[in-house]
Amino acid sequence: MSTSTERVAVVSSALSQLKPAWDTVQHIDLISETVNQALLASGFDIHDVDVVIDCGSDVLDGRSISNCGFLGQMGAHHKEESRVEEDGLFGAMYAVNKILGGGAKVALVIAYSKPSESIVENYYRTIADPFYQRPVGLNKAVAAGLLANQYLTGTDATEEELAEIAARAWTRAAANSKVSDARAYTAREILDSPVVASPLNQLSLSRPVDGAVAIVLTSETIARKLGSTPVWVTGMGSAMESQFLSEREPGRLEACEVAAGMAKRFAGGKEATSYGFAEVSATSAADEAMVVEALGLAARGKAASAYDGDVDINPSGGAIPADPIMATGLVRMHEAANRLSGRVEGSSATSALVHASGGIGMQTHSVFSLEV
Repeated sequence: MSTSTERVAVVSSALSQLKPAWDTVQHIDLISETVNQALLASGFDIHDVDVVIDCGSDVLDGRSISNCGFLGQMGAHHKEESRVEEDGLFGAMYAVNKILGGGAKVALVIAYSKPSESIVENYYRTIADPFYQRPVGLNKAVAAGLLANQYLTGTDATEEELAEIAARAWTRAAANSKVSDARAYTAREILDSPVVASPLNQLSLSRPVDGAVAIVLTSETIARKLGSTPVWVTGMGSAMESQFLSEREPGRLEACEVAAGMAKRFAGGKEATSYGFAEVSATSAADEAMVVEALGLAARGKAASAYDGDVDINPSGGAIPADPIMATGLVRMHEAANRLSGRVEGSSATSALVHASGGIGMQTHSVFSLEV
């Protein structure tokens, strides 16, 4: 990326309403809505799109090769189309590399999910190791609880600080028009909500929601010809932890550190604290704290202090109030691009860090550096 003569830009994006249950529409409706809105905002016709990359889960959708049922709504008939069975931000990484490699000039990335039609914990069990972890019931909540215990035990962080992080997320989400059924909670209310996986409460674990998001990326040559403000991808990185929690460094997300380091290095060695804001993904308040530290926004165990710093963390509310599994990271990119391009009133930031995670116990990580 650092030696390429062309850059890649996010030129438009669209997000459906994020709801606990879209019981009146199907996957194809959510996908069609966001694709049409993203294309209209970009000024492109579907015929201008060179490659379509879609991100979802066959397990959550309830059938194999489920994307084949949505190709029409994605505008992918008679086009190059690829499926990434991972968070949508990994799909965006694929698209950026496709454009930088000369294989496309305009890419459409789509991510979607309807966890309301699935048993979410069964989805997480299917991606746990089938011989040792799955038989003992390892799932999203259990993995998050184990990681939270490691984090609290290995640092000076407290449950009260984690509750403050969750309360801040819910308060921000309540002001986000795209997040349905979100209200502002106090830290006390977070702590008083039912314990799901000690020390995590119901309101400090991410809430699965239905939704879809679409993003259009182009080469620099094309982006320069458009009337809108291009948001440049200045760096990106990805990395993966061991699937076995016992093999990881307790209380840290080392793969996130690696991915963030890679993204910042491609961006010219920028420090995390020099960015205007960060949009991060997490399956719990403790996971969000560990991501904040892994990005370089706070020292280990001191994530709570970063929320009063110069870098605004999750102005959209983040993933705790709204986690459209498989789309969460691409939603973070949409939120960041909206702010950077000036489509959010009052936003003057010129750079952002965007983060996504996937797998059980936040095994995989992707980080983007975006600038205008």
